[in-house]
Amino acid sequence: MEAVTEGSWGSLPVPLSPGVLRALRELRFHQMTPVQSATIPLFMNNKDVAAEAVTGSGKTLAFVIPILEILLRREEKLKKMQVGAIIITPTRELAIQIHEVLSHFTKHFPMFSQILLIGGRNPMEDVEKFKEHGGNIIVATPGRLEDLFRRKADGLDLASCVKALDVLVLDEADRLLDMGFEASLNAILDFLPKQRRTGLFSATQTQEVENLVRAGLRNPVRISVKEKGVAATNTQKTPTRLENYYMICKADEKFNQLVHFLRQHKQEKHLVFFSTCACVEYYGKALESLIKQVKIMSIHGKMKHKRNKIFTEFRKLPGGILVCTDVMARGIDIPEVHWVLQYDPPSSASAFVHRCGRTARIGNVGSALVFLLPMEESYVNFLSINQKCPMQEMKPQTNVLDLLPKLKSMALADRAVFEKGMKAFVSYVQAYAKHECNLIFRIKDLDFASLARGFALLKMPKMPELRGKCFPDFTPVTVNTDSISFKDKNREKQRQKKLEQQRKEREENEGKKKFIKNKAWSKQKAKREKKKKVTAKRKHEEGSDIEDEDMEELLNDTRLLKRLKKGKISEEEFEKKLTGSQSRLKAETVADPESEG
Repeated sequence: MEAVTEGSWGSLPVPLSPGVLRALRELRFHQMTPVQSATIPLFMNNKDVAAEAVTGSGKTLAFVIPILEILLRREEKLKKMQVGAIIITPTRELAIQIHEVLSHFTKHFPMFSQILLIGGRNPMEDVEKFKEHGGNIIVATPGRLEDLFRRKADGLDLASCVKALDVLVLDEADRLLDMGFEASLNAILDFLPKQRRTGLFSATQTQEVENLVRAGLRNPVRISVKEKGVAATNTQKTPTRLENYYMICKADEKFNQLVHFLRQHKQEKHLVFFSTCACVEYYGKALESLIKQVKIMSIHGKMKHKRNKIFTEFRKLPGGILVCTDVMARGIDIPEVHWVLQYDPPSSASAFVHRCGRTARIGNVGSALVFLLPMEESYVNFLSINQKCPMQEMKPQTNVLDLLPKLKSMALADRAVFEKGMKAFVSYVQAYAKHECNLIFRIKDLDFASLARGFALLKMPKMPELRGKCFPDFTPVTVNTDSISFKDKNREKQRQKKLEQQRKEREENEGKKKFIKNKAWSKQKAKREKKKKVTAKRKHEEGSDIEDEDMEELLNDTRLLKRLKKGKISEEEFEKKLTGSQSRLKAETVADPESEG
């Protein structure tokens, strides 16, 4: 490990207590990082701080140490049910990690109790735990903490417990706001005393964070720690010891390239990022079956109870692969991650930086690789300008095994795999359509056939984005996909039962004429005209050759319809004018033999 230091702990203007120094020696943190040397003296001198530093720069100790020192210097010692410090963080995984770091220090200070308050378990368990053991230092996610503030009826008056609060820390503040926790944070801040020290820590500074600084901090000292050397002049947002690569390959080549890369680096520890939970589910299972003798785990935001266990287990592994979504992109410190692989580029440029920051942490060397489609190559220049993130190209490997037929045969053998693949494809397309950088990631330019082959689909799914499109380059399987059964016998039994029920309902309804309530003629006409307008608009957006005159005619029809609805013209007048309008259009089409109608 190459040290990124800013002096020894003894060089601080305010001396640290023996217990803190002992814990630092045990953790082998002999020197301070720049963010620690800048933040700790200010925080300990009762200043509010707003610190911005690149990911992996040691921000956790920059607030853990001052919290302990401030609480130790209290004139009146904390009682069991008094809360002296609260640390709020956006994700459970990050909360667990901070809780673990804090426990290394609090074991030397038995007078302090700490409690972890996160989702994924029964809130009443947390209520009982707090009532039994107390919690002088709380590490929490916003949702669970807000919930506990409203548990007075269950015998916990947390609002009274926080009256003695000395320190509030908001870690990964930009992410807290991105994830929609603003309302929860405001509710929590209303319960807290105004006379407190507040620290706001973030890897990126946004306008929303600036607003939070103004609302929650009093005359804060702003700290911005940049990387040393040449990169500092460019305000590079990724660690300088991080080697950033990109690979350009087609959608139906990406998976083969990923598997080949992972097989070449079996002994190392990797994070593989996908854009959606469904993609993690599908490709996680695929990698498990195709890469042997490697521990492969999957984690995403929709997992409720398993997330904490998976995260803790992967942290302890010397090597392996964690397939994940952006739930693992922020602040998470997993020891010795060699490669961060981004199978799908993230939805925002700042998320790209945070993903990469899971490696090359606190002076370590690490590498990151993002897979891009040929039409996405300009993203490289965009990142170098927007995020000051230099990248170098890695060429696709030649003579790579084609594993997509194996993936197809897995789908044919088990309906669970088939359905996961379909869901993954649909979720990917929908996420792509919402990409923040839509000038580069244009859904119109996506090669859906190549993408479907890359997902090893047996057939194209039915979805609005594919409606009216033909895919000559994609060959669906000849097998009737309804005949594919689940390997899980219970699931298959349930499916067959459901199919039988549907068959009976169809038989019962055969011959029965469906009753359709008659609608007013004007309403039917309005519905048809609205549909006509939407179709024309879609064709126009897709660059079809619809003529200006046709569009004008359509607009005239729409105006007539509006006048009819308002009662300015009668139904007879509307029909007469509409017929006249269509006759003119027909006459013009006949008069022009070159017209395609």
